[in-house]
Amino acid sequence: MKTTANGLDEITALAGRSLGHGDWIEVTQDRIDRFADATDDRQWIHVDPVRAAAGPFGTTIAHGYLTLSLLIPLFTDLLEIGGVRMSVNYGLDKVRFPSPVPVGAKIRLAAVVADVIAIEGGVQMLLDFTVELQGADKPACVARAVYRHYT
Repeated sequence: MKTTANGLDEITALAGRSLGHGDWIEVTQDRIDRFADATDDRQWIHVDPVRAAAGPFGTTIAHGYLTLSLLIPLFTDLLEIGGVRMSVNYGLDKVRFPSPVPVGAKIRLAAVVADVIAIEGGVQMLLDFTVELQGADKPACVARAVYRHYT
């Protein structure tokens, strides 16, 4: 279920709260190939299914940065912010990729609002993100995201 926060007071009230889990999405070879084309990262473990079948993962895997880029659509399923003039992705801290994402795997996002800090003209929101990999013991990605919301 999506959480909605309208204005800085409601955003601030989210501090320490879990936003739950989003829906599972499948990571397809087409998505991996399109990411490879967009980033010029065509390493065989991502785009050559025949060679990758004999490689360390037994199949192609998603780029770590593809997994990271999917935070945006996965996160918009968890939180809707209103009542602000502008929201910006300010950055990421402590990004790790503990487990590869094989083609055809499903991932989803779990998020916790670690803190909300007042800044000039708005608030800075720190979110602990975990990209879960269906059926795996370890997550595909863990990161702390930093967003700023301005009035």
